[in-house]
Amino acid sequence: MTNDLETLSKKSAEIILSYPKSTRIRVVSHYDADGITSAAIICKALHRKGYDFHASLMRNPFDKGLEKVSKEDNDLIIFLDMGSGQIETIEEMHCKAIIIDHHQYLKKKTSDEVLQINANICGINGNYEACGATLSYSVAKALDSKNVDLLPLAIVGVIGDKQYIGGIRGYNKTVLDEALSKDILKENIEIKLYGETLFDALYYSIDPYYSGLSGNEDGIKELFKRLNLEKDVKIEDMDNDKKRQLQSFLILKLIKNGCEKKILDTIIRPRYKYDMFNCELERLADLLDSCGKGGNRGLGLELCMGDKQAFNEAIKLEKDYKQKILNDILNLEKDGFKEKKGFRYFYSKDSSLGGVIGGIATNFIFDREKPLLSLVKKNDELHVSSRGNQYLVSKGLDLGFAMNEAAKKLDGHGGGHSIAAGATISAKKEEEFLDIVNAIIVNQLKG
Repeated sequence: MTNDLETLSKKSAEIILSYPKSTRIRVVSHYDADGITSAAIICKALHRKGYDFHASLMRNPFDKGLEKVSKEDNDLIIFLDMGSGQIETIEEMHCKAIIIDHHQYLKKKTSDEVLQINANICGINGNYEACGATLSYSVAKALDSKNVDLLPLAIVGVIGDKQYIGGIRGYNKTVLDEALSKDILKENIEIKLYGETLFDALYYSIDPYYSGLSGNEDGIKELFKRLNLEKDVKIEDMDNDKKRQLQSFLILKLIKNGCEKKILDTIIRPRYKYDMFNCELERLADLLDSCGKGGNRGLGLELCMGDKQAFNEAIKLEKDYKQKILNDILNLEKDGFKEKKGFRYFYSKDSSLGGVIGGIATNFIFDREKPLLSLVKKNDELHVSSRGNQYLVSKGLDLGFAMNEAAKKLDGHGGGHSIAAGATISAKKEEEFLDIVNAIIVNQLKG
């Protein structure tokens, strides 16, 4: 329960504060929006207590990602949005470590040198009720109650991890309610549309993805003729009637494409602004994803630390990042996918983007009946990202187990959540891996 989380957070604060201020604390986090906000929360909290820190954002938290860290001379390492699935590697470092994670864990009991704070062990569902950033906020608050101003970053992590689907709940809701009650965030119900112009907002819209509009200039021009809109019209200059007309058209488009109700409910929903950049939080989450997965991880962390120049630079880079995603999604719509009894799969060129594309396709292109796997061949390795939905999870789907079990049998690594997970194996073992995963998922969905 949350009491367990509070107890563990206080224990972690005691461990941190037991080190002299001359200690440089090592921070290792994931490279997506949740991981970057987790790192920013902890780094800010450490800095305020007088500690120096060395932060790294990693894509692959398996052996290769942690090999360099294991060779360093560290007194204390804090792992964020990762670690529970790599517990054995971390224990072999023989260094004091704190793990703050919401992914599936390998074991509850750890060595004396490792403190594991995992949402699932605390009775909180790590798929939907807590993310790396909200758990990191719990630790930051235990370090100093003044860290309440970090609440917006925690909610950015929730949004970046798509834990608003089905409504913000569990420990995430506790954190959100705190932010609202303290007037740190204000709530408004709006549709997601942002860009220099309405044309840009629709063209670069990937989540939601509007088939026939996203990445499609001709489709947008046709819509503008229909609504009698100028190409360079700005969203803020549209009158309310035109906005309502546009919103109705976009929602109807998603309904016609078979979009699941829980996903539809996320299009027009409560949204929150961050005073630091006067920026809506999902907008900030998107910028962080474009930094982390677009090859500019440090920029994302600088942005979260309050660097206005980094914010402006991230906006410039975001279009290139989204164009790469749009190119792959349009190809996926055109060329289709391969299929086994238990899942669909496709090949991507970029392992950082494969999971993103898979998530978008799962929610906005394909029906809900099968999970989707993205396969990326890089050198001698196969990187796999898998995405499901809440409907499949309710029927028994557990992609974290499937990825871990199949990869482990083939001397690889895997894990994650029931709804989203990944694996890395030898590229030579692709067919064998797919067959094992297929058998596992078919068995899970038998109920």
